[in-house]
Amino acid sequence: MSKKVVVALSGCGVYDGAEIHESVLTLLALDQKGISYQCAAPDENQFHVVNHTNGEEMEETRNILVEAARIARGNIKPLSQIDMADYDGLVIPGGFGSAKNFSKWAFEGPEGPVQEEIAHLIRSTHALGKPIAALCMSPVVLSLAFKGSDVNPALTVGTTQAPSPYEIQAISDGMESLGSRAEQVAVEDVVVDQANRVVTSPCYMMEASIADINEGIQKTVAAFEELL
Repeated sequence: MSKKVVVALSGCGVYDGAEIHESVLTLLALDQKGISYQCAAPDENQFHVVNHTNGEEMEETRNILVEAARIARGNIKPLSQIDMADYDGLVIPGGFGSAKNFSKWAFEGPEGPVQEEIAHLIRSTHALGKPIAALCMSPVVLSLAFKGSDVNPALTVGTTQAPSPYEIQAISDGMESLGSRAEQVAVEDVVVDQANRVVTSPCYMMEASIADINEGIQKTVAAFEELL
């Protein structure tokens, strides 16, 4: 029987939602493995809207679900309608939406809240013994979801040994403050936590080309498939 997983999207666009390259390449990698998927997103307004030509905030409001539907080609459900008992695993692409919509890490770091619907999906997926894959900045969402629990996953957001536009060490330290075990790997590599059934890869947390992140995503989905 073919497997079906949930792909949780935090909007549409790197600066205020789900990273589009990562999301589309993930959907492609899943399809190439014969793994079907259901895209899902919170039915609520995103934190803010960013003009992707100049990085400036725009004076308008957009809905996360409606924006994520662009990536999903309209085939999307609200997170509130997802029951992980009906699926075989959970995949969370990256983008600033993970730090602005799925959590408030961008503003409050590890002390900030996590969006309750995505936290519930993460915790229920783990409780059911099903695998989770998280790309780019999304491992911080896992850290926040498992805060205060006895789940201490091994995660990565990249390495300090290669160029990155972000504070890899500070983010890693923040995840460790929540009980996660932060590992440092290159953009094309993955961290597989067999015990907790979690796979993570840095993607655009590092200075990278689309080919670089595709290599990491292909490896992530291959490891994820083994856990399914």
